[in-house]
Amino acid sequence: MAELNSDIIPYVEFADNANERTPCVLVLDCSGSMRGEPIKQLNAGLKALEKELKDDIDASSRVQILIIKAFGKDEADVASDWVDAMNFKAPVMEAGGLTPLGKAMDLALKKIEEQKCLYDSCGVTSKRPWIFLISDGEPTDYDWEQVAEQCRYAQQNKKVVIHAVGTKDANLEKLAKFSLLEPKRLTGLKFTEFFLWLSRSVSCISKAAPNTPDMFEDTGDWNADQ
Repeated sequence: MAELNSDIIPYVEFADNANERTPCVLVLDCSGSMRGEPIKQLNAGLKALEKELKDDIDASSRVQILIIKAFGKDEADVASDWVDAMNFKAPVMEAGGLTPLGKAMDLALKKIEEQKCLYDSCGVTSKRPWIFLISDGEPTDYDWEQVAEQCRYAQQNKKVVIHAVGTKDANLEKLAKFSLLEPKRLTGLKFTEFFLWLSRSVSCISKAAPNTPDMFEDTGDWNADQ
């Protein structure tokens, strides 16, 4: 049997599952400072996210995940392309290089626009996309502030909801420039707790009625500021 062309796989996916989608993008800082225990805990968290979403019948068919990796000197790559949660497989992230968060967030905005066009062309409705920017430092690319301004503009125009999360040594002042919302700080290396909370939150949003406020008040025990 001939293999399906990868270009038509999304259309097959929508034909089999016409549910409204909730797109969720994770922009992950995988710079050299994440080596060792931090990247190990990040990968454990991604595996927990995979299991939690697959175990949730509604979220597994309604939530779509995209993961972007920021690393190297000026590199941002898609580590896991758009996929329904039921088919999501957590990628194994590796640490190295600097923190080009501007380039990664620019790629996130572009991928969201592309996916929205795909939804529209397939007749699939969608919730407002979420972007979670997770970093242990601060942007190192030269034009990151221009991209940050684009991110705030997109959020202001209700095209996306952006949340920034920083670990212990992250520069929250700079991360805050990417969003209209106040950034959160992760307690220790509680990536698993964070991703479990994210899964439950995005599941709630995916099932919520139109214009329901984002539910972020209770962040559980992963937020150091609580």
